[in-house]
Amino acid sequence: MKRSNRLVLLVGVFLAVIAFVGIALLLGGNGGVSNNPNPTPPSVLPAVIAVKDIPLGTTVTEDMLTTQDLRVDTERKTTAFTSTKLVVGAIARRKITAGTQLEAAYFDTSSTACSTIDVPTGLRAMAVQVDQVSGVGTVINSGDFVDAVIGFTGDKFPVVTLNPTDNTITVVAGLNGTSVKLLLEGMQVLCRQLPPPPAPANGQAPAPASGSGVSLNGQQEIVILGVTAPQAEIMKFSQLDGSISLVLRSNADFPRDEAGNIIAPPPAGTNGVTLKILTTDFAVPIPELVEAVLPAQATKKP
Repeated sequence: MKRSNRLVLLVGVFLAVIAFVGIALLLGGNGGVSNNPNPTPPSVLPAVIAVKDIPLGTTVTEDMLTTQDLRVDTERKTTAFTSTKLVVGAIARRKITAGTQLEAAYFDTSSTACSTIDVPTGLRAMAVQVDQVSGVGTVINSGDFVDAVIGFTGDKFPVVTLNPTDNTITVVAGLNGTSVKLLLEGMQVLCRQLPPPPAPANGQAPAPASGSGVSLNGQQEIVILGVTAPQAEIMKFSQLDGSISLVLRSNADFPRDEAGNIIAPPPAGTNGVTLKILTTDFAVPIPELVEAVLPAQATKKP
C-alpha cells in the first residue's frame, strides 16, 4: 500500500473516533436527551429558615431569614419555601420561632378554626362576635390590629323631669340620646373563628349584592382579642348594654422594637359623637321649626 493511502486511512480512522466520542458526550451531557424516563431527584434543596423569633402579626423582612441547603430525605420539609423573595413582606399569621422552616401555613389567612391560642404575657384572650358590617366584612385575620367603636342607644340615657310637688319622675320623649365613641384602640387579634354561613332558604344559594361579588348573607365571625383587664370589662359592658364594631388598623401602625415588643401609636383622642356634638362641632343643621298659621275659628256669641 502506498504511503499516501495509508495516511488517508489513518486520518479517516482518527476522524471517526473523534466523531464517536463527540456523539457519546453529546448524548450523555446536559444538551442531550436522556433515555432514563425517571431521572434521579435532587438529594439537597434550599429551605427558608427564620433566624430569629417572628411574633404574630409581624411583617417579615430580609434580616429575619436565611436560606440553607438541606437533605430532602431527612432534613427538609416538603412544603418549605425555597427563596426568601417568596416570604419577605408577608404578615405572620402564627408565631414563628427561630430555626423554623417557613411554610405557607404560617401566612395562611383562609383558616377558619382556632386550634391553639398563644396569649401574650399580661393580656387576656376575649371573644367578640361580629358580622359582615360590624366586623369589616369578616376579613379580620390573626395578627391584625383593631379598634373597638362602642355605641349606646338613646334609651340608655333617658332625659327625665322631676315633679317638685310629688317627686314623680317623667321621661321626656323625642330626644336623641345616642352616644358613640372609639373607646378601645390597638388590640391584636390572636385568632379568629369563622363558622359556616347560614343555610340558604329553600335550598337556594344567596344572591350576591348587585354590582359586587360579595354575598350579604349575615356571615358571623368570632374574633379572639388580646386585651388588658380594664379593656375586658369595657368590652363586656358593651356586649351587654350596647353594640360593638371593630375597625381594622394597618399593621404598619404597630412596629416592633429590637426585642420584638409592639410600639403602640398614641391614642387618637377622639371626643365621641352625640347629636349635640354633630350640630355644634360638625355643623349638622338643626331642622327649623315651622309655625303653622291656622285659619280663624268662628266663635259663638253668648
